[in-house]
Amino acid sequence: MPKYYEYKIEGYYLYFTSFCTIECMHVHASDKKLTEAGSAKFFVKENGDSVLQNRGILNDREIRKIQIFIKNNYQEMYLKWAEYSKKGFYEK
Repeated sequence: MPKYYEYKIEGYYLYFTSFCTIECMHVHASDKKLTEAGSAKFFVKENGDSVLQNRGILNDREIRKIQIFIKNNYQEMYLKWAEYSKKGFYEK
């Protein structure tokens, strides 16, 4: 599972799975197991805003903090994403 960063943000790893690169750029957030089960999922737009698709076990405060982190770091995160996928940002 490729992680965007080796450290946790708000207690959660931010990552994607190599088989989910068929979708547009997104970020999973999970505290323990790096799987889609129980994780939050954020689709990332080209301006850094994110759309929450699944909240997983995160509370509202954690979601806001992670969305702020994504907004502030999405360009760097996209470089990691682009190593695995040709799909771009969320457009809807």
